[in-house]
Amino acid sequence: MSISFTPAAFFTPDLDDQYSDDLANTNAPLQIFEPIFRSFGGRQSFCGEIVTVKCFEDNSVVKAQLAEPGAGRVLIVDGGGSMRCALLGDKIAADAVENQWSGVIVFGCVRDVGELCQMDLGVYALAAHPRKSVRKGKGDLNLTLSFAGVCVQPKHFAYVDANGILISPVRLF
Repeated sequence: MSISFTPAAFFTPDLDDQYSDDLANTNAPLQIFEPIFRSFGGRQSFCGEIVTVKCFEDNSVVKAQLAEPGAGRVLIVDGGGSMRCALLGDKIAADAVENQWSGVIVFGCVRDVGELCQMDLGVYALAAHPRKSVRKGKGDLNLTLSFAGVCVQPKHFAYVDANGILISPVRLF
């Protein structure tokens, strides 16, 4: 289990300025997601160790993972960029809050946005969609993901604010 950390205020542009050259010299550069994500959660800024899920139009693994203790981690979901249904809604997000997840990033859609924006949870996704996903028990946990110009590995770290989403192979603070 990872150790939770609560950062002081941070800004992703400052982190990029401060660390990108240092990390580049160690062959472990910061990566920045393409600016295609929108914020839907009540927490605009969050960070934590990454857990990954790969699924397509089936949020079974997302639901199961967010029902587990989060310890300040960030769940990154590769939903294949699907715009046909949501992979996260208010009930699963409420579990994430209760289980102390810092945030969820979905390469796909979310729903119940009126409720999500009132929760103490960071939620970034491509769009909102009213349809829920099917649950057939399909999906994979803790794979290396590649989308939006970034390669995301479990146990790396995500730093997210209104300026963007940074991925680092090491904890920055």
